[in-house]
Amino acid sequence: MENSRDLLAKVSDVSTETEYFSPIPNGYKKGKCRYVIVTGTVMSGLGKGIFSSCLAKLMQDKGLKVAPIKLEGYLNIDSGTLNPFRHGEVFVLDDGMECDMDLGTYERMLDQDLTGDNFSTSGQIYSSVLNKERHGDYLGRDVQMIPHVTGEVKLKLRSLAMETDADVVFVEIGGTVGDLENAFYIEAMRELAYEEGPSSCCFVALTYILEPKTLGEQKSKAAQLGIKQLMQTGIQPDIIACRAENPVGEQARQKISVFSNVPFGRVFSMHDSASIYTIPAMLRDCGLDFEVIRLLKIEDRINLRKERGEWGKWCDFTDKIGKETCDITIGMTGKYTSVRDSYASILNALEHSGIALGCRVNIKWIETTDVNDSNAAQHLKDVDGIIVPGGFGTRGTEGKIACIKYARENDLPYLGLCLGFQMAVIEFARSLCGIKDANSSEIDPNCGSAVIDILPEQKKIEGLGGNMRLGGRDIEIKKDTIAWKLHGKSKTIRKRFRHRYEVDPQYIDTLEKAGLVFSGKAPKYPIMQILEIPSHPFFMGTQSHPCLTSRPLKLEPMFVGLVASAMRKKFPDDNLPDCIKAAQKVCS
Repeated sequence: MENSRDLLAKVSDVSTETEYFSPIPNGYKKGKCRYVIVTGTVMSGLGKGIFSSCLAKLMQDKGLKVAPIKLEGYLNIDSGTLNPFRHGEVFVLDDGMECDMDLGTYERMLDQDLTGDNFSTSGQIYSSVLNKERHGDYLGRDVQMIPHVTGEVKLKLRSLAMETDADVVFVEIGGTVGDLENAFYIEAMRELAYEEGPSSCCFVALTYILEPKTLGEQKSKAAQLGIKQLMQTGIQPDIIACRAENPVGEQARQKISVFSNVPFGRVFSMHDSASIYTIPAMLRDCGLDFEVIRLLKIEDRINLRKERGEWGKWCDFTDKIGKETCDITIGMTGKYTSVRDSYASILNALEHSGIALGCRVNIKWIETTDVNDSNAAQHLKDVDGIIVPGGFGTRGTEGKIACIKYARENDLPYLGLCLGFQMAVIEFARSLCGIKDANSSEIDPNCGSAVIDILPEQKKIEGLGGNMRLGGRDIEIKKDTIAWKLHGKSKTIRKRFRHRYEVDPQYIDTLEKAGLVFSGKAPKYPIMQILEIPSHPFFMGTQSHPCLTSRPLKLEPMFVGLVASAMRKKFPDDNLPDCIKAAQKVCS
C-alpha cells in the first residue's frame, strides 16, 4: 500500500480558473472518513493528546479504524533538536521520526505503531509548499497562506485517511487557539469541514476552569473567552472538555453551554485523575463516545460485540489501579529532572509494570550534577532500584557513573537506558578492567581510552555518517542470558534507538573477561545493544529506549524485571518470585 508521502505527490489536477483550490489525493472519497478535531484554549499542556487518544480508543474498541495526527506550530522539521527543558520528551517512532511526546500517548493508548505520517510541523508544511512552488506545481498562481498552505494541511489529512483506510482521523492541533503559528491550521480545519460536508467533522475545544484558592469557587470566564476566540475563526465547537483540578460543577458547565451554543450534555468535566488510563472510563460513563458517533453519523459502522471484549480486557488492567498492595521507590538519576515530561515514557513504563505486579512505583528525582563517589550513598540510601536514562552532553555524566558504581557494588537493581548503557560500560571498564582513563569521546574527545566512541567502520553502517541511529532495529539475543529469559527466550527482539555512540569493539573481550555480558547485539555488526552482569540481582543496560514501546497491555520486560527485582530487594522475606519468573508471568 502506498504511504501518505506517495499520496501527497499524486493529487487531482487543480485549475487556475477556480478559487476552489483544494488538492485531493486521487481516489479519495469524501464522506468515507470522518474527522475529530481537538483544539486548546486558555493555555497549552492541558492534555489535548490524552483526551484525543482516550476518545480514539473508545472508537477503536467499537471496531472503527482510527488514525491520529498531531499538528505542531513550530518551524522545526521534527522534534529532534528540541531541548527537554522546553518541550519535554522527544518520542521516536519505529520509522525514525523524532516527534512530540503526544505520539507516545497515542501509541500506548491505541497499541499502534505510528509513523511520520501521524505527525506534522509548520516546518514540514511550509517546506512542502515551497518545494512544490519551485517545481511549478501551482501552475503559475501566486502562492498564499490561503489556499495553498491550508490546502497542504488538508492534503496531509486526506492522504493519511486514505493510507490507513481510517473511519475516523483524530486531529490534535498543538498549542492554543490564538497562537499566531497555529492560525493556518485552524483555518484549514474550517475549510475541511466546509468541503467535506455536514456530519464530516466533530470539533472539540479543550479548556480550563480556574479555581483560585482565595475565592473558593470555580470561575469559567477565561474558558468562555477562549471558546469565543475559537468561534471567531468560524468554528462552532460540538463538544467542550473542561479541564480542572476538581470535578467541574454544573453551574460552571451551564455558563459555558449558554455562552458557546454547545448543548449541556456535551460540556463535560475532565478533572484530574490518578492515572490517565482511567480517563477512557470517564468519557464512556458520560456517554461522550456515542455523542461523537451520533454527530458523525457512523452508527452503522460500530461493532458492539467487539467493544464488549475489548473493554473487558481494558478493565482487567484498570481495575488494578489504586489497589496496589505494596510500594517501592525507583531513583531517576538524570539531568532533566526538573521537567518531569522529559521522562514521560519511562514513567509510563514503570506505571505499566507496577500495576501488573500489584506494586505502586514511587519516583525519587536525583539530579546527577550534584552526585559524586563521596555522596552517592546518601542520595541512593532510600531507593530500591535506579534508572539512568538517556541524555546528551557532558553535564551530570560523572554523577551518573557514581550512581552506577554504587548500584553495582551494593546489589541495587539497575537499568541503564542509552546513555545509561554507555555510562555502565565506562564504570565497569574503570573499576573492574583497570582502564582508569576509560570514557566516551562524546564526553572527552581527548580521553586516552574511548571505550564509547563513534568508529570509522560504524559511520559507514547504514549510511549513518555523523547522524544518529534512529528508529526501530532488531537485536540478536544471546541464549541463556537474562535478556533471553526476560523476552520469552526469543532469538530476536525489536527496540527503538536514538544515539550516535557505540561500544568500541576492541574493548569487548576485555570487558567480557571481567564479567560483563553483552547479551544483545545488532545482527551482522559488532554493535553491542544490551549488557548485563549475571552475578548481580538485576543489572541491565540497553543502548535502546525500551520505554518507547511499553504499552498497558503489552509490557516491556526490562522494566518489569527492574520493578520485580526492586520489590524483592525491599521485601526479601515475603517469598516473592525472582524477577525473571515474575516478569515472564506478567509479560506472557
